Amino acid sequence: MSSGIGQQSRLFLAASLAAIGAMQAAPAHADGAAHVGQAHFATSCSAPAQQQFDRAVAMLHSFWYPEAAKSFAAIGETDPSCAMAQWGVAMSVWYPLWYPPSEAMLKTGAAAVERARSIGAKTDRERDYIEGIAVFYKDWGTVDHRTRAVAYEKAMAQVYQRYPDDREAGIFYALALDATAPPTDKSYANQRKAAEILEKAHSAEPDHPGIAHYLIHSYDSATLAEQGLPAARSYAALAPAVPHALHMPSHIFTRLGLWQESIASNAAGHEKARAYAEKSEGAGAFDGETVHTMDYLEYAYLQGAQDEAAKRVVEELGTLRKGPTISTTAYAVAAIPARYALERRAWADAAGLAMPETPIAWERFPWAEALNAYTRALGAARSGDQAGAEREIARLKMLEDKLLAAKDKYWADQVEVQRLAASGMTKRTQGDDAEAVRLVRAAADLEAGMDKHPVTPAAILPTRELLADLLLELDRPAEALAEYERSLAAEPKRFRSLSGAAQAALRLEAPAKARTFYTQLVAQCDKADTERPELAEAKAFLAK
Repeated sequence: MSSGIGQQSRLFLAASLAAIGAMQAAPAHADGAAHVGQAHFATSCSAPAQQQFDRAVAMLHSFWYPEAAKSFAAIGETDPSCAMAQWGVAMSVWYPLWYPPSEAMLKTGAAAVERARSIGAKTDRERDYIEGIAVFYKDWGTVDHRTRAVAYEKAMAQVYQRYPDDREAGIFYALALDATAPPTDKSYANQRKAAEILEKAHSAEPDHPGIAHYLIHSYDSATLAEQGLPAARSYAALAPAVPHALHMPSHIFTRLGLWQESIASNAAGHEKARAYAEKSEGAGAFDGETVHTMDYLEYAYLQGAQDEAAKRVVEELGTLRKGPTISTTAYAVAAIPARYALERRAWADAAGLAMPETPIAWERFPWAEALNAYTRALGAARSGDQAGAEREIARLKMLEDKLLAAKDKYWADQVEVQRLAASGMTKRTQGDDAEAVRLVRAAADLEAGMDKHPVTPAAILPTRELLADLLLELDRPAEALAEYERSLAAEPKRFRSLSGAAQAALRLEAPAKARTFYTQLVAQCDKADTERPELAEAKAFLAK
């Protein structure tokens, strides 16, 4: 297998794996199987099936769904009377935090529930677990996904209350709370409740992969991220054979601007994911984890001015030829080249950005197409091409309407943010600066009311930062600095926000403040492979 990420990332991979080994020795398995973590889910199944069951649940907890599904199916062969094996199959074809199941997956899950019922649960507890997942699949053809997901959450709340000594019930209930958390709830009520359950469980089972994994998801916000560091720095060592377990800590590292830790985490996860995809499907194959880790890598590289490394990620994307059309792949494939253009302020490249050749059925994901339209619109506006910008803004409106018609409000609002921001920058091209500021501010405020989707490390360009850039360009440094600082509170240690904040501080004759921002910028670019002008300015200022 060859990878376009290159030698530098391989060095980070080696460092990451060494760090994982130093953090904690991976748990041993009596059967000599690959390390997927230790979990125990008691069942009434035979002793050989129980051993397989624990391993399958450990894989399920790390979202290694294909392998978990195979393992639960194998348990059904080992012990045909084990109804819980079918529960496991049903759980393995629903990806709570990723995307709704396809029709084929829903049929598979519903059929597994019926098989479990037909076999018959041997205990009340097992029956409650089976009926819990059954509510998710009930009437899937007529009842919307969120309604069914919330029904499952309520069912698991009852299981958790009914069996207070069953730690697995609490762990699965916590995941359900994270999965149904409204993206507009900035109090993070569901996540806080999930974390409370998981922290209690962690004190009893510190090596449980699901607990560490779901703690990371529970704390995956700017507000809570600091609390997720212990889980982030332990999870990979608990399940080192699982691609997602190697990647997942970077959700917290990204939230905190720990770019080199994010790079190490994603380099390790990417190598494992690509090897798994190519072993399963052949050369050029990819899965969601393969490109998801690449998107996180791209973002982290660009924050440290590692533009050559970021370019290699884009180049590798061009070698991927066979993979699933799912939300994870659609977002990453569209976002990676967009980030590469926008973060470097390569406006001509942005204006001419084509949809990637990586095979994705784009018509299924209007919000992914919108990433390309937004990038082209900003590139055109910043290049003075008013007509080109307006064409892309019209395209954004069409995509937004399509999402609204599908009742996908979250992504429709995300595209509305892009349309408002692009319209504002086009007004700037036209010389209407007041309207430009109004529109971009409206976009930033709308974006602030939503949290990012787990499918992405961050927006391809935070709108609050774009507003700050605009204000600085209009020689309004005090307002610009305030917006840069607001942006940095939500997206810490972003290269462009640090640089812009330093420039605004200098215009305000606040050199001490500028020094703080420039010091951080230079520190996080100690592995830069490109001398960006802003970085050269920072070094020159600090050398005075």
